[in-house]
Amino acid sequence: RTELQVSHHLLLHTLSSIMKLALVATLVASASAFAPQSSVRQSVAMQAENSRREAISTLAAAGAVLIPAAANAAAGESPRFSVFGVIGDGGSYSEGAAYGSDQAAKLYSPYSVYGNTGGDALYEPSKDEEINRKKKYIIESQKRLSLLPAYVDKKQWFNVKDELTRYMYETRGAVRGLAQSDAQKALAKSFFEAIEETSLQSTLKNQDKAAAAAAASIKYLDEFYASL
Repeated sequence: RTELQVSHHLLLHTLSSIMKLALVATLVASASAFAPQSSVRQSVAMQAENSRREAISTLAAAGAVLIPAAANAAAGESPRFSVFGVIGDGGSYSEGAAYGSDQAAKLYSPYSVYGNTGGDALYEPSKDEEINRKKKYIIESQKRLSLLPAYVDKKQWFNVKDELTRYMYETRGAVRGLAQSDAQKALAKSFFEAIEETSLQSTLKNQDKAAAAAAASIKYLDEFYASL
């Protein structure tokens, strides 16, 4: 045999082996397709069981929501409603938008379910406990403002802004609530302007102006508290 014939023979043998392997792989794949798919059936069964449980849970939750609503209705009655007490049933549950509140007492407004302030109201701005609560806010604010000069000296602008935002909301409400005379209202306005200026100059990182505004805020709040 020549060298060319040997090479041709080897090539044919290799191709034959590859074709045999491909045929075997095809037969194995076909057989597995017709084999029982127990794992697939189990997965489908589990999905069906989960869907059934979810449906039961949804129906139970819907029933729980509907039970309180049904408690307000009487068997055999038609739905009751009222339009501003003029049309429909004036004794319905939603009449006057009161929803169970005391109908004998005056309301804060025709659109509110809360009683009018005064008399036996729990909250009164002039009560001693309310005044003392607001004074405590101011005392705490004085402590926090006393930290500002050191923060400004160290250029810790984030600490300055934190002190002016995380508690000053309560301070503003307390100062406004306690300011009664014209002099107190003027001090309150000056204090508000001072802390706003401190925040602005800290944002701009103007150290001198921020220090002056911080000192002014401390001064005005001290004067305001002394006037109470």
